[in-house]
Amino acid sequence: MSASYLLKRVALTFYTLVVVSLLVFAITQVLPADAAVMMLGENATREALDALRQTMGLNDPVWMQYLHWAGGVLQGDFGISLRTGQPVGPALFSALGTSLTLAAFALVFMLILAVPMGIVAAVRRGKVADLLVGFVSYVGVSLPEFVTATLAVLFLADWWKLLPPAGYVPLTEDLWGGLQRLVLPVLVVSVMMIAHVSRMVRSELVDVLHTDYIRAARLKGLAPRRVLFRHGLRNALLPTITIVALDVGYLLGGVIVVEEIFSIPGIGRALMSAIQARDLPVIQAGVMIMAATYALVNFAADLAYASLDKRIQYD
Repeated sequence: MSASYLLKRVALTFYTLVVVSLLVFAITQVLPADAAVMMLGENATREALDALRQTMGLNDPVWMQYLHWAGGVLQGDFGISLRTGQPVGPALFSALGTSLTLAAFALVFMLILAVPMGIVAAVRRGKVADLLVGFVSYVGVSLPEFVTATLAVLFLADWWKLLPPAGYVPLTEDLWGGLQRLVLPVLVVSVMMIAHVSRMVRSELVDVLHTDYIRAARLKGLAPRRVLFRHGLRNALLPTITIVALDVGYLLGGVIVVEEIFSIPGIGRALMSAIQARDLPVIQAGVMIMAATYALVNFAADLAYASLDKRIQYD
C-alpha cells in the first residue's frame, strides 16, 4: 500500500465529510425553527430576540454562518443545545460511547454467528444445512427492527422472563446487569446483518472452492480443513469486508430505532429527541458524528483489504 493512496483516501474521506456538512447545514437552515425563539421562548420580547440573533450570528449571511459552524466543528465545538442550553459536544460524545458499545457487541455477535453459518452452508451446499441457513437468512432480511424487537420482547422478556424488556445500565456501574440489558438490543440489531453476511460468505466461498488453485491444493494432498480455512476462506472473506463496512450504515440507522424502543441513551435516541424538539445544533452534530463514523469504518475496510490480499495494489 503506497503513501500516495493513503493521502488520496484521506483526502476523499475529508471531501465526503465536507459535502455531508454542507448538506446538513443547508437542510437545517430551511427547517421552520428560529434558534432565538427556541432558546428564549415564544413570549420573549422582540428586543431580546434581536439581541440574541446578533450574538449568535443569525443575522450574518448563510455562507458566513456555515464557516463559523464548520470552524467550530473542526475545533471540537459543536455549539449550544437550544433545548438544554448546554454544550452539544460532551453530551453527544457520551451518547456516542453508549451507541458504540451496543454496535461493538452487535458486530462481534454477528461475526461469531454469520461466518460459521456461511461456511457450513457452502460446505453443505444443497443439503439440509444449506437450506436451513438460506431460510433463516431470508427471514432475517425480511423483518424490520421494530418487528424483531416486538417479537424478542414478547418471547424473551414477557413470556419467558429471561431478560429485562428495556432500560440501560452502564457496564462500568453494573457489569452483569448492563450485559443483561444489552442482550435484546444486540440481538435485534444483529439479525439483518447476520442474514446479509452469512449469505455473502456462503456465496463467495462456494465460488472460491471451485477455483483452480483450490483443486491444485487438494491434488497436493493438503488436509481438507487446511484447504478450506487457509486457502479458501481467506479469499472468500474479502468481499465480506465490504459488506460488513456497508452494514455499518445499516447499523447506525438500526441503532436509532433500537435505542428508541429499548430506552437506550445513545446518539440515535439523542438525535430523535433533537429532531422532535427542532434542536438544530444537536441535529447537525449528530449527523456529522454518524457520517464521520461511517467514513472511518469504510477507510478501515480498505486498509483491511490490503492486509488480507497482498496482490491488491492501490497505486
